[in-house]
Amino acid sequence: MPKVLVCRCEDVTLHELEEAMARGHRDLESVKRYTGFGTGFCQGKQCLATCARLVAARGGDASAPFTSRPPYHPARLGDLAGLANAVDDEERAGRPPH
Repeated sequence: MPKVLVCRCEDVTLHELEEAMARGHRDLESVKRYTGFGTGFCQGKQCLATCARLVAARGGDASAPFTSRPPYHPARLGDLAGLANAVDDEERAGRPPH
């Protein structure tokens, strides 16, 4: 059987999601806590809709959103946007950053 990813950031598979539900995790928050989906870099932006549909299709409760968490370490917005290097290069060249 091929590996079907439902969360790329945390490498959570469809099989793991189904196993979580078989073990009694029937709502989106508890499935997230069991599998780890939605806790990676994207914080569920890429996988939440897919996982919610799968949970609902298998008789679980996907009506309430899961609890998102802030990054563990503070991050500058420029770092997240990939602009940190561009700003640093401009500052070294003596130009004010945009």
